[in-house]
Amino acid sequence: MSRAAPRPVRIGLVGGGLMGRELAAAIGRWPALEDHPVQPTLTAVCDTSEPAREWFRKLASVRLITDDRRRLLEDPDLDVLYLAVPHHLHEQLYVEAIEAGKDFLGEKPFGIDLAAARRIVAALDRHPGPFVRCSSEMPYFPGAQRTYRAIRDGSLGRIFEAHAAFLHASDLDLAKPINWKRQARYCGELGVMGDLGMHVLHLPLRLGWRPERVYATVQDIVRERPGPDGSPVPCDTPDNAALHTTVGDFPLTLEVKRIAPGESNTWRLRVLGLDGGVDFSTATPKDLWTFERRGARQLWQREQTGSTSAFPTITGPIFEFGFTDAVLQMWAAYLAEREGALGDRLGCVTPAEALAGHEIFAAALRSARSHAAERVEFTGAG
Repeated sequence: MSRAAPRPVRIGLVGGGLMGRELAAAIGRWPALEDHPVQPTLTAVCDTSEPAREWFRKLASVRLITDDRRRLLEDPDLDVLYLAVPHHLHEQLYVEAIEAGKDFLGEKPFGIDLAAARRIVAALDRHPGPFVRCSSEMPYFPGAQRTYRAIRDGSLGRIFEAHAAFLHASDLDLAKPINWKRQARYCGELGVMGDLGMHVLHLPLRLGWRPERVYATVQDIVRERPGPDGSPVPCDTPDNAALHTTVGDFPLTLEVKRIAPGESNTWRLRVLGLDGGVDFSTATPKDLWTFERRGARQLWQREQTGSTSAFPTITGPIFEFGFTDAVLQMWAAYLAEREGALGDRLGCVTPAEALAGHEIFAAALRSARSHAAERVEFTGAG
């Protein structure tokens, strides 16, 4: 019996920076997916920067390149938008897309602060039609997927400890020029928590872990960076944050750092239970560590997962899985869920989860100021 042809989906991009180009690359690699129900095409691009727009002119599928986002919001031929803009632009653009009835995948953290996130979710409550999700690609590594399933399915038994982290080291370079992520007016007071935090919260929130209290250490380590002319410019966003929280009766530690010596875009999740444990880090992307007891013996075992992704691809399982593969898998998940074909796979971050992330990080900022544990005030859906 022949399979149904994949349904075409036309995508428009607002924000032609790093992640916008990653979307274009992921769509170019779409044939690597086996039997996905959707065939996306990038057909429109908006960016206020001409050099950014120029990169997309080499793509034959792109029929519209503009600096006016309204042309994409008003285009009836676009099915989905990817909104990949700095944090201070999230609220206006996301609300405009919602009011225009456009499905979209929005970049984290879904607003520059908690108030903005609440207004975005409120707009969705008023206009519930669009299918909206928030980006988070790192949990789509095969080892991360295995870790998630082991926890979700209860094979670890009663959990008594969990630690999630996302770690960079590029900001150790004090000569690194200032950019929007190092300025609160663009990135928000959350700093590193807004930029990297959803990576560490995606799986905990999907597992239903809602921290009750947060004690946070938030560090603004590098106070100045070179500006466009080389003169020092204030760098007023936090570089590192460590959140010590509790979920029921077990501690959940969350770390997001831009100054973590020896690390480069490292995502890690380690969870221990009475019946077993799991530990995965993208620093060694094929290695999944699992813990088990055999009588009096305690065993940590290493298994190489290879390229065994949630959405099967033509890539052999012996090969390595990388960041571009995770981006492809995230988009496969978003479009499959939009199509009603996600099954039991991990879906992208929901607006309610993005709001919960903001509520956790708002408590972390309060804790950093009070030097005490602060209660997390969840107001959104579970």
